Amino acid sequence: MIFGWGARSAIGEELARLGVERAMIVTTPSRADLGAEFARLILGRVGIVYPGAQPNTPTNVTEAALTAASSVKADGLLVIGGGTAIGLSKALSLRTNLPQIAVPTTFAGSENAPFLSETERGARIARHGPSIRPRTTVYDPELVAHLPPSVAGPSAMNAMANALDGLSAPNASPIDTLVAAEALRAISAALPRILANSGDNAAWSDALCGAWLAGVGVSAETFHSRLCQTLVDSFGLVHSEVNCLMLPYTAAYRRDAAPGAMRKAASALRTHDAPEALYDLMQLAAARKSLRQMDVTTAELETACDLLGAPGEPPFAGRADILETLIAAYEGRRP
Repeated sequence: MIFGWGARSAIGEELARLGVERAMIVTTPSRADLGAEFARLILGRVGIVYPGAQPNTPTNVTEAALTAASSVKADGLLVIGGGTAIGLSKALSLRTNLPQIAVPTTFAGSENAPFLSETERGARIARHGPSIRPRTTVYDPELVAHLPPSVAGPSAMNAMANALDGLSAPNASPIDTLVAAEALRAISAALPRILANSGDNAAWSDALCGAWLAGVGVSAETFHSRLCQTLVDSFGLVHSEVNCLMLPYTAAYRRDAAPGAMRKAASALRTHDAPEALYDLMQLAAARKSLRQMDVTTAELETACDLLGAPGEPPFAGRADILETLIAAYEGRRP
């Protein structure tokens, strides 16, 4: 892990250390210019710039990218972007065993997760394994400091969801909980500063460091992640917006399901009640502050319950718990 303003200048050295001579630069169409900038930065070690990553990692997109990688005999992957670009890079590495260098440009933290969710013919396929993670991750706050508030706010809340997942994990070690608590502390302190003053460089740096720490503890799908993914897949919602909105409400479920973790979260957030503090942050960060505002109907809440099944985080939430969580988010009420 390399962290710091201008840290992307070290990418050429990292490619050389990994023996990469023909890197495939993976990014999204909206980040094509940034991909070209990185190609100039590592001139001489570029095989192809591939700005074709799509949300939810469709396998047909991966197959097309594999053909492009093969055409230039790519021997490594340099992924630049958020969860969409990182998802495609993980899928390519899984199939080719090519080493990855990740350069996150959001706070999502998916670069640290040892799992990948792909879409094949409309169905989700989950893949796991430590080899899915990048060999090197370069965190350069300068690359996130230009995010508009409408992107930065939900993305930072997504990172806080990762931290809360790590804090609530049944197998979390004392070190895991310390790291997750520090992530919550750092991001919750930085987020209001980012939204109030986009020129606060220290706040951007603190938030990105917190996002990295939050991602370290992500090891499995949870009640929060499964619920959000179900809403995204079923109703065509935006991943970061859903995570931002739902976090206070899944945290409220954890008041009873994981009371010890929620006490630690409250301490990190410097409050008496973590869900209420997260709700206040969501009000700052979110453009749409309820599922109703996202055009989800009450009938669709029932559908989401049916599709979700048993979430992957013990103790398992029953249907009544899931529906209660969704109704609260639909109404946008304080948890």
